Amino acid sequence: MKRKPQAQFPHLLLEAGYIKESVYHTIRNAILDGRLTSGIKLPSSRAFAEMMSISRNSVIAGFERLTDEGYLVTKQGSGTYVATTIPDELIRFTTNPKNNNKSQYSALKLSPVLNHLTTLWENSRPNTNKRQFFNIGIGCVDQFPHDLWGRLLGRVWRKSKHEITHYNHPDGYLPLRKILVDYVRSTRGVNCREEQVIIVNGTQQAINLAAKVLLQRGDCVWLDDPGYDSARAILAASEATISPIPSDSDGMDIDYAAEHCPDAKLIYTAPSHQFPLGTTLSLARRLTMLEWAHQNNAWIFEDDYNSEFRYLSKPIQALQGLDTHQRVIYAGTFSKMMYPGFRLGFLIVPEILIEPFTMVKYYSDSHSGYLEQAALAQFIQEGHYARHVRKIRKICYSRQHTLINAINQYLAHIFEVTPTDSGIHAVCWLKPDINLQSILSACHQLQFGVQPLSRYCINNQNNNAILFGYAAHTESEITKNIIALSQLLESTIKI
Repeated sequence: MKRKPQAQFPHLLLEAGYIKESVYHTIRNAILDGRLTSGIKLPSSRAFAEMMSISRNSVIAGFERLTDEGYLVTKQGSGTYVATTIPDELIRFTTNPKNNNKSQYSALKLSPVLNHLTTLWENSRPNTNKRQFFNIGIGCVDQFPHDLWGRLLGRVWRKSKHEITHYNHPDGYLPLRKILVDYVRSTRGVNCREEQVIIVNGTQQAINLAAKVLLQRGDCVWLDDPGYDSARAILAASEATISPIPSDSDGMDIDYAAEHCPDAKLIYTAPSHQFPLGTTLSLARRLTMLEWAHQNNAWIFEDDYNSEFRYLSKPIQALQGLDTHQRVIYAGTFSKMMYPGFRLGFLIVPEILIEPFTMVKYYSDSHSGYLEQAALAQFIQEGHYARHVRKIRKICYSRQHTLINAINQYLAHIFEVTPTDSGIHAVCWLKPDINLQSILSACHQLQFGVQPLSRYCINNQNNNAILFGYAAHTESEITKNIIALSQLLESTIKI
């Protein structure tokens, strides 16, 4: 009798990222994407548990659920097998997302906004629920004070009996807005009143609101090149005309921008820490930008997403604090200092724009969540946030140095990288004659979340670099993974 094939489970589960998923999800996903075909026999629950160093009860629970849902079948005296037919309801979700192209959108007569987003979406599809090494944009999540935050949430909840019985103001929780006025005035040199503060669900919503309030179809927008790809997508989706502006060591080239796009209605800029290069907009260019915006009746969207990650000097004064003509919309966020799922940020808008922004915020989502706002207000007011920022700065700076030292020790023949005074990722430039795709392939093989600089470029051709995020990993983890990359490259690529 011909024996049924048995899957190579250790290799399969490591490939699927088993450590991060349950038995149920790992096997189910492997069946749906074809890595486990019908008729394959699974190891026994005892053998499976021994292979993966987990409890047998966890394996049995996963097997039972998969059997109940029709993915597995048990044959008396023989074992457990992948079912011949899996549930039709779930097969539909295995469609390749890349088939959802522009022509399909057009045929369905969906919003033309999708046409502006498709290419960027395919190039930067989010890796949700994946804790990859060297991911971009994630802070020191392992240092977040979970227990303290839980106590603050509990305290707020116990006092929330009356607050949760009605909708809150679209501008946000008033005590938090008052606290933020004092905070940004003392730490960033921002000038504002509480009426100008609008709580938003992160920077992306802030950009969306600005686009809806300030732009009409075809309006020109200055955007750094390379620059923040989500800002580019949001502004393109509003049917604005994106004008890519080169950036150098002094930040956005304002003279170039004024010459090539003199009718701009909006300038998107991150002057304190340009993304992704990490440069700072010089004072001379800041003043030139503010004067140009005033003279040309343009608005400036200041994305101050990273100002607190400054290691060797005090944060630079915000552009908004230098503005004497009320042309700057200032955006701040907490997700980098707190954790990625903390979707609270804030806008500080010129007084003439308070009502338009409030109105658009209301019709976008009514208001942001009360509990998180109230807990954050206490977190800041009681001094926890300031202490957390000081702690994170020291740790993050140390992790940056660890990454740079490890690269200089093990990958100096491939990368050139230098320390910076701020940020949570490093731009690693490839040495001449090093093939970018081969290095990226090795990184992806190790399941690194690194990104090529080219992802953030429009016209800029000086993009032979890879971005390594370092803030979310301990020093030993950083060194260990750089060594792993070095060993892989040594064994697979002749350099």
